[in-house]
Amino acid sequence: MNVAVITGASSGMGREFVYAIDKDMELDELWVIARREDRLLELQDKVRAKIRPVVLDLLDRDSLRVFAELLDKEKPCVKVLVNAAGFGLFGTYTEMDMEKQLQIIDLNDRALTGMTYITLPYMPDGAQIYNMGSMSSFQPVPYINVYGASKAYVLSFSKALRVELCERKIKVMAVCPGWIKTEFFSHAIHDSTVSYFNRYYGPEDVIKKAVRDMHKGKAVSVLGFPERLQVLGVKLLPTRFVLRTWCKQQKKPFGY
Repeated sequence: MNVAVITGASSGMGREFVYAIDKDMELDELWVIARREDRLLELQDKVRAKIRPVVLDLLDRDSLRVFAELLDKEKPCVKVLVNAAGFGLFGTYTEMDMEKQLQIIDLNDRALTGMTYITLPYMPDGAQIYNMGSMSSFQPVPYINVYGASKAYVLSFSKALRVELCERKIKVMAVCPGWIKTEFFSHAIHDSTVSYFNRYYGPEDVIKKAVRDMHKGKAVSVLGFPERLQVLGVKLLPTRFVLRTWCKQQKKPFGY
C-alpha cells in the first residue's frame, strides 16, 4: 500500500500539501495527522486518494508511540513524508509564556525529528521528505526568537539528513517560505511587537514551488526572488547588520 504521511493536515500549509501531493503522485491512501478529526474528514471530497485520518496531538510525547504502532501494524510503503505541523509566537521572549515557547520547540523540532525517525524504515529508496522551515531559518530573529531558532534546527537537520540518506536516494528538502497568510498568524500574533510584514504569499504558491523543487532535487525551497536575494544577503552580510535591519523595520531598539 503506497501512502503519504502529512502532519498538520487540518489547516494551513499541511492542508495545501495534502492537495498538492495527491495531484503529484498516484497513492492508495493519504495518512493525514492532526488533532481535529472533522477537519481531516473534510479532505476526502477534495482528493483522489483515500483519506485515512490519524487523530494525534504531536505535542503529546505518547503520540509518536501510537503512530509507530500503526506503522508496525499496517506496514505501508511511505512514498512521501511531510512534516508540516508547527506553530510560533511573536513577541518579547521574557514576556511570553514559557510553556508555550517550550511547546514551539516540542512541535517544530522534537515531533518532526521523531516522526522522521519512526517513518524512515517504511520509506523506499527514492522517497521524499518535506520539512517545513521558514525564512527565519537563515538568521537570528529578535521578537520571533524561539520560533526562528526552531526553524534553524529544521534547516540544519534537513540538510544533514539529506546527506545521510543519499545512498537510499531519499530526497530531503526544507521548505522555507516568507510571510504566508494562514491560521499560523492568528495564533502567532498576540500584540503589535512584530508589525512590519513586507509581502505575503499564498500557501498554494509556496507548496506548488516546493513540489517543483523536490522534482529538481533541491535541498531548500524558497519562493520569490526577493526572498532568495534575502537568503543570499544574510549569508554574506554581518549578523550585526542583519539584526539591526530587522529591528529598524520593526521599530525596535538595537543594542548589540
